[in-house]
Amino acid sequence: MGYHFQQRVTIVRMRKPEERNINHELQWLGDSLGLFNERDRDKSCYRVFIELLKMTKKRQPISSDGLAGRLHLTRGTVVHHLNRLLETGMVIHEGRKYLLRVPSLSGLIEEVAKDMARAFEDLKDVAEEVDKRLS
Repeated sequence: MGYHFQQRVTIVRMRKPEERNINHELQWLGDSLGLFNERDRDKSCYRVFIELLKMTKKRQPISSDGLAGRLHLTRGTVVHHLNRLLETGMVIHEGRKYLLRVPSLSGLIEEVAKDMARAFEDLKDVAEEVDKRLS
């Protein structure tokens, strides 16, 4: 028995930003979704995510080379962050180009919530089956 699909999302419950500042709110969203961490000192993952958001809103997928050039990052750094974002299911690729799964942040959060609900339903189903067998 194998697992055919794997998606990893980390949710960190954090106090919402009090100040209405788009950069703080975007940082909070990414931090709450476990996308950014302390080791990312130059905020390169944040920058990749924001650039993907901009390009997705324009409905223009972008390559890893394009992201690297726009953000003045190495392609290796960009690919590392793209792989992490792909793993969450928030980013998709079309050929050799990338974009967010949906063109709005609220839509993205809704999709993540649906993914999590499906994952919890699967957990519940298997737990119920195991409980039956153990009885």
